[in-house]
Amino acid sequence: RGPAGPSVAMRLAALLAALRPVLPLVLGLSLGCSLSLLRASWSQSGGEDQCLGAAGRPGPLAGRARPEAADGRPGLGHEDFRPRIVPYYRDPNKPYKKVLRTRYIQTELGFHERLFVAVLTSKATLNTLAVAVNKTVAHHFPRLLYFTGLRSAKVPHGMMLVAHGDERPIWLMYETMHYIHQHFGSDYDWFYIMQDDTYAQAEQVKALVMHLSINQDVYLGRAEEFIGGDEQARYCHGGFGYLISRSLLLKLHPHLDSCRNEILSVRPDEWLGRCIIDFLGIACVSQLQGQHYHTYELAKNTEPEKEEEEEFQAALAVHPVSDMTLMYRLHKRFSRIQLDRAYQEIQDLQMQIRNLTSLTPAGEAGLTWPVGINAPFLPKSRFEVISWDYFTEQHLFSCPDGSPKCELSGASKADVSEIIESALEQLNSRYQPLLRFSKRQLLNGYRRFDPTRGMEYTLDLLLEAVTQKGHAHVLAKRVSLVRPLSKVEIIPMPYVTEATRVQLVLPLTVQDVDFVANFLDMFAMNTLDTHDNALLTLLFIYHPYDAQRVSQVDVFAGVKAMVGELEKRYAEVKIPWISVKTEVPSQVKLMDIVSKKHPVDTLFFLASVWTEINMEFLNRCRMNTISNWQVFFPVHFQEFNPALVYRGEQTASSSTDFLRDGHFDRYSFAEACFYNSDYMTARTKLAADILDRDEVLESMEVFDVFLHYSGLHLFRAVEPGLVQKYALRSCNPRLSEELYHRCVLSNLEGLASRSHLAMALFEQEQANST
Repeated sequence: RGPAGPSVAMRLAALLAALRPVLPLVLGLSLGCSLSLLRASWSQSGGEDQCLGAAGRPGPLAGRARPEAADGRPGLGHEDFRPRIVPYYRDPNKPYKKVLRTRYIQTELGFHERLFVAVLTSKATLNTLAVAVNKTVAHHFPRLLYFTGLRSAKVPHGMMLVAHGDERPIWLMYETMHYIHQHFGSDYDWFYIMQDDTYAQAEQVKALVMHLSINQDVYLGRAEEFIGGDEQARYCHGGFGYLISRSLLLKLHPHLDSCRNEILSVRPDEWLGRCIIDFLGIACVSQLQGQHYHTYELAKNTEPEKEEEEEFQAALAVHPVSDMTLMYRLHKRFSRIQLDRAYQEIQDLQMQIRNLTSLTPAGEAGLTWPVGINAPFLPKSRFEVISWDYFTEQHLFSCPDGSPKCELSGASKADVSEIIESALEQLNSRYQPLLRFSKRQLLNGYRRFDPTRGMEYTLDLLLEAVTQKGHAHVLAKRVSLVRPLSKVEIIPMPYVTEATRVQLVLPLTVQDVDFVANFLDMFAMNTLDTHDNALLTLLFIYHPYDAQRVSQVDVFAGVKAMVGELEKRYAEVKIPWISVKTEVPSQVKLMDIVSKKHPVDTLFFLASVWTEINMEFLNRCRMNTISNWQVFFPVHFQEFNPALVYRGEQTASSSTDFLRDGHFDRYSFAEACFYNSDYMTARTKLAADILDRDEVLESMEVFDVFLHYSGLHLFRAVEPGLVQKYALRSCNPRLSEELYHRCVLSNLEGLASRSHLAMALFEQEQANST
């Protein structure tokens, strides 16, 4: 019996060792099943009478249940309820209608624009005070219209004017309110109405409406008592402007006709105030929801530059403004006040940052310069290092065209001059009155753009320092400056769609005949087979010698045969062609011919024979080209010479592979997307400039026409979807020197990259040495 004990213990230990890995799983399953059974039994036991007391009266709610109505909806007073999924059901007996989606998501969600501004003017002051309002505050408001009774013969440029045909003040107010409701009542939350003899701080007015709730009927302005009327009833003085909410405008509109017939008044603001009080019972207030509508009444012969009163500086609106000069002086004064406030706020924020930085783990060492601006970008490798551009007061040593030195001009010259003046101003503000600095010379200048913070400058200045006693001393000093990135602004763009038809225009010379077959194959595969909304027009450019022999030998006969076969394959497709005879195929002259044969709303895509058409690029052509707003000049991706790149190796097989060896050809402007109406407008201005000197057109491209003779946005960007195979272009020496030079550079840079050229030279030297 003694030896049996150890044997049983060993077996038990072995069994426990075998079960140990699965023991947590068994315990977890057992515990889970036990809790599930316990919860099920608890819910079943309390499922019938959990809401009834002993006598059948409703008792306290048990658990997390919430009262529901008989129809299954949440009971009253309980906003936190469980959502229900409503299944989609369509009546099979009713015809199916396609759901039309809105253009913008904010329209579908019912969002409104924030503020609409109406300026009441007259024929006498339209070209004076109204123009001053337009130049001072109009660009700060999102939407501003001018309303007048009678309009002058010529409307000032850049002003949207609505003329009602009658100068009576009450009639003007009535028609203005009716027009605002009809055209903008469903688009804006707030409506600010002012006169042209009122100066309004636009940014303060916008900040005011941002702090007001749109759920109330608001009639906000400078409250004035009616003459001989009830002391409790107030109207908003029109000279200081007033704010009306959208809900108030919607309620007021049905009563405007009654107000016009029943209320007699001389002043339009009193008439409107009486109308709102009589029919809606709402009086004007100067304070609402903790926001004050501050105003200031100008006295005669007021000097805005000398006004230091707190009431003046806090005013949202100033009235009356007697002339244009006073309006501009007020704008300058209030702009200076806002600028001083901004600088003071910046200083306060910087002081707070300094105080808080000492409490951080990094301590004062983590404080960046300038305080409050992002730290400089730290590259992780040598390929991410941002290089500095060297400049002097006369020259820039990093030029856009790649040349080592170019003259400092235009925006770059203005930038350098401004940054030097700013450096001197900062030095004098720091060291005066002990020292006063004046610039003698800029020794060295460096600048670079850091995308995380802005433009950085380092200047070596030769300065002359003058002390209070008049002693002068020349010294060199290095200063560092930063022009930080300001608030990002979203530029509004007109709405465009991808459904616009694209008219491809393909100019062809005799040298291009060998490449037409590939172009037509790609066009058929990517547009005709996919039923893309695109058409093609061929432009045959005959040399005068070839044009004389066209009846015997047509150099484009093969191309015309390929077009015929394409039209037989696609019966619904017609590919027209235009024949032109010229020795100098000027792009502008050729486009003049094509433009006259198409409607003004045609979207042109000016292509080259090496272009590989695809749907992706055509959609970007549609989206990036906006009528009367923007034209698109893509930079195509050009393959390198395969003989130099691959040197006998197998080339890339996929024609859509972006990783092929090549580069973006920035010297080529052959491809362009633009509307015919925009081209005709720019071409008209060009014709008026050059008169009858048609030889000037030979030195120009379509890009030059839009650049110099249109106010449109020229969008030029790399286009990875526009790929061209390598081909040696023929450069026409009869074109201008600049166009010929660009063509030669395009051919040279399109040969291969530096590494490929170096390898080719290395292999050639090795072959020659052996």
